[in-house]
Amino acid sequence: MTSILDDIHDAYGTPEELKLFKEAIERWDINSIDQLPEYMKLCYASLLDVYKEIEEEMEKEGNQYRVHYAKEVMKNQVRAYFAEAKWLHEEHVPTIEDYMRVALVSSGYCMLVTTSLVGMGEIATKEAFDWMTSDPKIMSSSNFIARLMDDIKSHKFEQKRRHVASAVECYMKQYGVSEEQVYSEFQKQIENAWLDINQECLKPTAVSMPLLARILNLTRTADVFYKEQDSFTHVGKVMRDNIASVFINAVI
Repeated sequence: MTSILDDIHDAYGTPEELKLFKEAIERWDINSIDQLPEYMKLCYASLLDVYKEIEEEMEKEGNQYRVHYAKEVMKNQVRAYFAEAKWLHEEHVPTIEDYMRVALVSSGYCMLVTTSLVGMGEIATKEAFDWMTSDPKIMSSSNFIARLMDDIKSHKFEQKRRHVASAVECYMKQYGVSEEQVYSEFQKQIENAWLDINQECLKPTAVSMPLLARILNLTRTADVFYKEQDSFTHVGKVMRDNIASVFINAVI
C-alpha cells in the first residue's frame, strides 16, 4: 500500500489531485472519497478499510488507541510525499537540509516501525508509542541510513524519468561536488549513523530491547535492499540469492 501511495505521488497525480488526496487523508473520512478522481478512490478506500479492520481487532483487546498513532504516522507519510511531489512539479531542487527534513519521513521507516507496534503485545504501551513518535535518535538514524542508501542506488534510474531530486542531486548542486564525492561523504554519514544505532542499543533507554530490535532489524533491511543495487525496485539475482539463503539454503 505504501508503494502505491508513493507511485501515485511520483508518477501519476497532478498537483491538484494530490492536494485533494492529502486533504482526504488528513480528514480520514470515507465520505471524502467523492472528491477524489476515480483512480485514487480504490487506494483511499482500501487504506481506510485496512486501518478499520486493525482498529476492530485492537478494540477486542482494549488497545484501539494504538491505531491513532498508526494513522498519524501515515498522515505524516502522505504529507512528505506531497511535499516531494510539489518540488517535482515546481522543478525545485531543495537544499540538502530541506530535502532531508522531508525525505527522512518519506523513507517510510518511522511509519513502518510505528505501525508494526500496533499488534506487538503488552510491551507496546502508550509510553512506547509516545517515545517512538518523538523521533528518538535510533529512529532518526534508521531513517537516515534508509534514505541515503536508497538514494545512492536508485537516483540514476529515477532521474531517467521525471522525478524529484534525490539527496545526491541536492548535495551536488549545493556544494558543487562530483557524484563520487557525494557517495564518499554519504557513506561516512551512513557509517556514523550505524554507530549511533549501536550505541542506542547498548545504553539504557525508555523502552525495552524488543522495541529497539524492531528498528534495528528494519534498518538491516536497507542494507539488504540497497547495499549492491536497488533491489527493492529491481528484484534480480542479488535479492533472489538473499531470499534463497533464508528460506531454501538456510543454515540450521
